[in-house]
Amino acid sequence: MDTLTPKQIVQELDRYIIGQDEAKIAVAIALRNRYRRSKLSPEMREEITPKNILMKGPTGVGKTEIARRLAKIVKAPFVKVEATKFTEVGYVGRDVESIIRDLVEVSIRMVKDEKFKEVLPRATEIAEKNLVEIILPLRKKAETGDKSDAELREELLKDIRAGHLDGITIKMEVKATPKPIQLNQNAHGGEIDMNGIIGNIFGGGGQKKVRTLTVKQAMDFMINQESEKMVDQDAIVTEALQRAEQDGVVFLDEIDKVAASSGREHGHDVSREGVQRDILPIVEGCTVQTKHGTIRTDFILFVAAGAFHISKMEDLIPELQGRFPIRVELNNLTESDFVRILREPDNAVLKQYKALLGVDGVELNFTDDAIDEIAKVAFIENENNENLGARRLHAVMEHLLKDVLYEADDNETKQINVDKAFVDEHIGSALRETNLKRYII
Repeated sequence: MDTLTPKQIVQELDRYIIGQDEAKIAVAIALRNRYRRSKLSPEMREEITPKNILMKGPTGVGKTEIARRLAKIVKAPFVKVEATKFTEVGYVGRDVESIIRDLVEVSIRMVKDEKFKEVLPRATEIAEKNLVEIILPLRKKAETGDKSDAELREELLKDIRAGHLDGITIKMEVKATPKPIQLNQNAHGGEIDMNGIIGNIFGGGGQKKVRTLTVKQAMDFMINQESEKMVDQDAIVTEALQRAEQDGVVFLDEIDKVAASSGREHGHDVSREGVQRDILPIVEGCTVQTKHGTIRTDFILFVAAGAFHISKMEDLIPELQGRFPIRVELNNLTESDFVRILREPDNAVLKQYKALLGVDGVELNFTDDAIDEIAKVAFIENENNENLGARRLHAVMEHLLKDVLYEADDNETKQINVDKAFVDEHIGSALRETNLKRYII
């Protein structure tokens, strides 16, 4: 993280998101400020909190993707939640503190994966030896020659490492994992392992069962089992809580849906304001109790976003507005933006369809005029009907390539060139004048 300047962060975001420079710069500065804060004295560090960001823009223009890619750049714990999923305290539904509990779970998984990678070589070595001992009796029965156990073990080890035995099924004894009982979502932990508690009381905690697995599945299972033994679970939880607290990113989507619409102050809008007031302490900074321990939310970066096509940013309660000092407005996508989205990003739409059809041995090629025409159709549809942003491209592409995708297995033509004539044939002028509602995903 310390090697990434704001300009470099924007360059990383440019690999996946077209345009929206103002939003990219805002999140890049917020990210760099975290690093700057980490280099200050503890006294000063406690005084500096993240400057939360509020994004306004229609669906499909990159709001969620900017926040998600931002978190990936620095490997920060990240959760995306819809504000509409939450209800005011006292009503049935999720409480806002579950956002932070989810963030802690994500952080624990991240730290655990990192620790598992560190011990992977040792865990793999032990798992291979254990697997050899399980398969050895089977190999002895099938072996007609006069080989020693040491030679057979050596052969098995080579075969396992080469993947020659991956599809063979074996039976192995594994420890039974009781399923935790789910509690009310408002409960702090969310779930409790009553089966395990009862089993331990009556001395049945280590129950085992025989499972039939392929050699590959058994290998993965054993590596995971050995890794669990090698890592310090308490240290993982401690580091995960610290990382969620200092580096966590929460993306609050659909924030405009809990804002009271202008001129409406009755009915269900009262509950909307209640949700905002419940979100407020989390964003301002409070202590949340999780099943892994307590966590402060003071230094978590919150990025809120919404279309605000019915309500306005000013319709949020003033206290909540004050906790999102940085506001950016994302632009509608233009026809030239669609052309770039089709071609440039690392996960470009055309690259995705080429890869999908490549599985069936079909080579898909697009001419420049075809790409321009696809972008034009998507832009016109967004102008004439609901503005779906970049998601409109998926609707257009699915309709354009419907026959190709359907006949890919049977089609003898393994090279398909999509030019302007192909686009005109499959997406005629009549379709451009009607809406694409039945193709919207």
